[in-house]
Amino acid sequence: MASYVIARLLSQALSIEPTPKDIQRILVLISGSGTNLQALLDASLPGQIIHVLSNRKSAFGLTRAANAGIPTSYHNLLSYKSRYPTDEEARAAYDAELAALILAQQPDLVVCAGWMHILSEAALRPLKEKGVDIINLHPALPGCFDGKDAIQRAWSAFQQSEITETGIMIHHVIGAVDRGEPIIVRKVDMREGESVEELEARMHAIEHEAIVEGTKLVLEERLRR
Repeated sequence: MASYVIARLLSQALSIEPTPKDIQRILVLISGSGTNLQALLDASLPGQIIHVLSNRKSAFGLTRAANAGIPTSYHNLLSYKSRYPTDEEARAAYDAELAALILAQQPDLVVCAGWMHILSEAALRPLKEKGVDIINLHPALPGCFDGKDAIQRAWSAFQQSEITETGIMIHHVIGAVDRGEPIIVRKVDMREGESVEELEARMHAIEHEAIVEGTKLVLEERLRR
């Protein structure tokens, strides 16, 4: 079943209307409200957002994309867990079909803009083989607070006098979580008496700038290759 779906999705790529060669095609992965997606939509990018994909059906980012006239799709892991005997098999099948969904849109760049799902090699390898770059926004400095809840964990560490700063990075995606080569790094000073909600608000404002800048840098680098 999985191989059939992958073959069908890849065949759909043949019917996609091509864009001029110098226009880079961007696919965005989201899981939530899509504020980072909105920052990309509002920016003047050297590329075109051609599709938005979410692993959550209720993600408001899908509405943002639809309002901007951008096609969307939904791809959730839960159904795979009921179809395969182990979580490992379910995950491998999910990621393989995720890669097929992405490649069917023929993107040049995939931007993880609040994508709350770890991408395994089953998803990353096919993209790499096709020359598709994939980048991610992570609200922490390189090597710090990898994975989820990074802002909250940084705030707690500051309360324990373990750190004095945190940050934002845009990085290339590899199999190791949040360990890919950084493209953009922004340091953020911690503030005495600041609530975790206030820190989140400051971080999100910086995220919106960084994701646009990082996306532009990668697109411009692709044009120089």
